Amino acid sequence: MKTLAGHIGAAAIAALTLCQPALADDLIKMAVGQRGNWDTSVAHLGDKAGIFKKHGIQLEIVYTAGSGETLQPVISGSVDVGVAVGTFGAMAAFSKGAPVRIIGAQATGAADYWYAKNPAIKTLKDIKGNSIAFSSQGSSTQSVVRAFINEFKIDAKPQATGNPSATLTAVMTDQVDVGWAAPPFGLKEIDEGKIHIVAKATDATIVRGQTIRVLVTNTEALKNKKAVLDRFMAAYRETVDYMYSDKPQVIADYAELTKTTPEMARRVRDEFFPKSIIDPDTFVGLDTLMPEAVTLKFIPAPLSKEQVAELIQIPPKK
Repeated sequence: MKTLAGHIGAAAIAALTLCQPALADDLIKMAVGQRGNWDTSVAHLGDKAGIFKKHGIQLEIVYTAGSGETLQPVISGSVDVGVAVGTFGAMAAFSKGAPVRIIGAQATGAADYWYAKNPAIKTLKDIKGNSIAFSSQGSSTQSVVRAFINEFKIDAKPQATGNPSATLTAVMTDQVDVGWAAPPFGLKEIDEGKIHIVAKATDATIVRGQTIRVLVTNTEALKNKKAVLDRFMAAYRETVDYMYSDKPQVIADYAELTKTTPEMARRVRDEFFPKSIIDPDTFVGLDTLMPEAVTLKFIPAPLSKEQVAELIQIPPKK
């Protein structure tokens, strides 16, 4: 039988425990390119599902219009993680001494596509001196356009147009001849016959075997928040698995994010984004990326093995 003193002692301990503040989740600030693309929605969908919280991570997400806008706050240290930074852009920044490190693959291959309003432009070969869009300097879409020009020997005028919404406006008002987009953006206009697909990113042989966008962090964040970033990547991996599960909530949440129907949301995933595209642990194509980065003048010379090991630091699975 407990004594009165024992009861008082237990009550005091319980009261003290209740007064202790709950341990706060670790905050990760993020800059994410192109809001609403399936492959850039990992953080949003994982956060909605409670996956990041399960790993003790609180997310603060800011969306950008492209790789350049995403990379700059990482370099300055105002965010911890940048999502969907063009691999060439990350290489270029690193080669110039910027404090940037790659902690995951974001897109290997791509679901991006190029389209036209003009019925005379049916394929890349039909561009014939006309303009073709990419998002921003150093972006993956710029590298794809360069790959189109080099591989298919087309006469085209690359033009930076920003995000898919701005690009569609530019196409519909005849400011650019061939626009770019990523599902679900533009699928409604395609179904309505307003525009038609001219090419997909994977039409370029080199793109199919390359990791064209990456997850990046700042060297200070990698040094001071390494354990937190490891948990972030564990949550990111778990979210990717969740996104390809049979759970209907992920489709409902993506449909809500993109203001579309669940049917369209499922179509985006199933038709355009095989899971292999967003596998964060598979960084491939370095043997072709490196000479291409030199040819396109993103870097002055190939990175050494030591430099590559310093640049690419993907946390191992646990």
